[in-house]
Amino acid sequence: MLSKRSLVGVRWNFHTLAVLFFFLVGTQVFAADPAVSESEEAISAGKTVFNANCKTCHKLDQKVVGPALRGITDRQSIEWAKRFIVNSQEVIASGDDYANKLYEEYGNLQMPNHLFLTDADLDNLLSYIEYGDKVDPAAEAASAAGQGGEVSGGGGGIPTEYLTIIVVVLVIVLLLILIVLGLIISVLTKYINKQDLPEDDKEFVSQKFDVGKILKSDGFIIIVTAIVVALVAKTAIDGLYGVGIQQGYAPTQPIAYSHALHAGTLEIECQYCHTGVEIGKSANIPSANICMNCHTHVQNVQGKEGISPEIQKIYDAVDNNKPIEWVRVHNLPDLAYFNHSQHVKVGEIECQTCHGPIEEMEVVYQHSSLTMGWCIDCHRQTEIAADGNEYYDKLVQLHSDSKDALKVKDIGGLECAKCHY
Repeated sequence: MLSKRSLVGVRWNFHTLAVLFFFLVGTQVFAADPAVSESEEAISAGKTVFNANCKTCHKLDQKVVGPALRGITDRQSIEWAKRFIVNSQEVIASGDDYANKLYEEYGNLQMPNHLFLTDADLDNLLSYIEYGDKVDPAAEAASAAGQGGEVSGGGGGIPTEYLTIIVVVLVIVLLLILIVLGLIISVLTKYINKQDLPEDDKEFVSQKFDVGKILKSDGFIIIVTAIVVALVAKTAIDGLYGVGIQQGYAPTQPIAYSHALHAGTLEIECQYCHTGVEIGKSANIPSANICMNCHTHVQNVQGKEGISPEIQKIYDAVDNNKPIEWVRVHNLPDLAYFNHSQHVKVGEIECQTCHGPIEEMEVVYQHSSLTMGWCIDCHRQTEIAADGNEYYDKLVQLHSDSKDALKVKDIGGLECAKCHY
């Protein structure tokens, strides 16, 4: 007969402890997949992969061209998600039920293969999909409410419409003052005439206001002439200063391309089409081949009969091997040097700083004046993005005695030879 022993009496050797340890925590250890990391490094690296390959068709929490991605590792295994990202057609062809339902739900739209992504890229991408850019709904609503009350100031100046209102109000006030003065003079004249005054004084008080005499006076003629000369001179000077300025210029393009749709609704990065913006002087006008990177897939879904006349022009350009003759909108004089990569890549300047709300434009127009004064003002106000850039370490050190932040003007941004050959 076996005797009863308490648990305290059991001999606790190394083997027993190891078995008990894995029994207690093994489920949790193996349930947590190290591939989907919550670290900031993995999320940041995954966001880069997402923006470069997925952002055009997907959002994390909203359906766009494709489904919302967040929670994919809850709906399917991590290995399934990786296989689908790398080669979705292979997973669909294998008869996978979930993949085929997804394929049918989105109109048999084929997702491009991503065979070039490494396993580390996929891990980082899934980390960003699951843990990146989470927004608190309450904070988002408060932010939207705050934006609704924003008033955009034109660099701290008074808007033109306000100046017009002020001038109109001043004119009205002046007219009211003149009317009041006229009434006062009329009342005083009547009162004085009732008094017992000498004849000379009565004649002076009773004299009538002669407008014609005032208009013919030398003083009035000199004042009017001076005003006319001043207005003509100002108009001429404004005209000279406006030579070469095309602010508001919005030419008709050969294809009715909508930045509001592509850059706004679909959130396609500017750099995807304007490939030279981070590596060269010019931003480059996109070729028809870049357009076809996306529209090839659109055609596969819609078919030839579903293509609009405007998009058909892109296909015709490719078929006939002829470039699309886009009309240049932003023109700088030949004597001015401007480098896109220096501003966008090094200076980390947003495209909207110079081009305005491009993501809202159906027809692109020149938003800023792009004058020398406009550029100089920007150089005076813009701070240098020196953090993490060793190139500026010496300059920051030399500037450390100043109370103001290091700005473009402090590193030669106002020198003539910087922008003029």
